[in-house]
Amino acid sequence: MSVAIVKTSKFLSLVLRHRPELLGLTLDSQGWVSIAELIAAAQLKNHTLSLELIHEVVATNNKKRFTLSEDGQKIRAAQGHSTQQVCIDYPALKPPEFLYHGTSTRFVNAIAKNGLLPQTRHFVHLSADEATAIAVGKRHGPVVVLTVKALVMHEQGFLFYQAENGVWLTDKVPAQFLSQAAVLDSEG
Repeated sequence: MSVAIVKTSKFLSLVLRHRPELLGLTLDSQGWVSIAELIAAAQLKNHTLSLELIHEVVATNNKKRFTLSEDGQKIRAAQGHSTQQVCIDYPALKPPEFLYHGTSTRFVNAIAKNGLLPQTRHFVHLSADEATAIAVGKRHGPVVVLTVKALVMHEQGFLFYQAENGVWLTDKVPAQFLSQAAVLDSEG
C-alpha cells in the first residue's frame, strides 16, 4: 500500500471518526459528510484529497473503515467514532456465542476490575475471531485476547450491533462475561 494511501486513510480516520471540526465539517447523526465538501474543506487546510484517492482508500483499506453512500456522494467511518455529532443507528443483532477483544497486557488488571468500557468511543469494539483480535491488540505491545460470552450477555438483555465492516459493537462488557483466551508477545 502506498504512503499516500496510508496517510490519507489516517487523515480520514481522524476527521471522520474524531475531529471533523479540524476541517470545519459537520457530520450528520449517521456520520455522513458530502465527499465534495470534504475535498473542498481539506484543500482549504492544505490537504490534498481527490475523489479518486478517496475511492482508492475505501477500496483498499483492509479494515474496511470507510463506507460510501449508495449514491457515491457521501462518506463515513464505519465505526469507531468519538465525536458527539455522530450516533449511528445500527440495528441490534443476536451475536455469536463468543466474540473476542484484543488488548495490551497493561490493561488486563483494569479490565478484570471494570470490564470493557468504550473509553472515548461510543462502543466497545469486538471481533468475530481471535486472529482479528490479535491484530488489533498488537498495536500496543504484548497482546491478551479476551473471550466475551456474547450470547449469554445477549440473553441477559445486552444489545449488540455490527458495523458494515464486520466489527461487533456493544455499550460495555462487564468483567463476569470475560475470560482470557491467550497472551502473546507483540510478534504474535
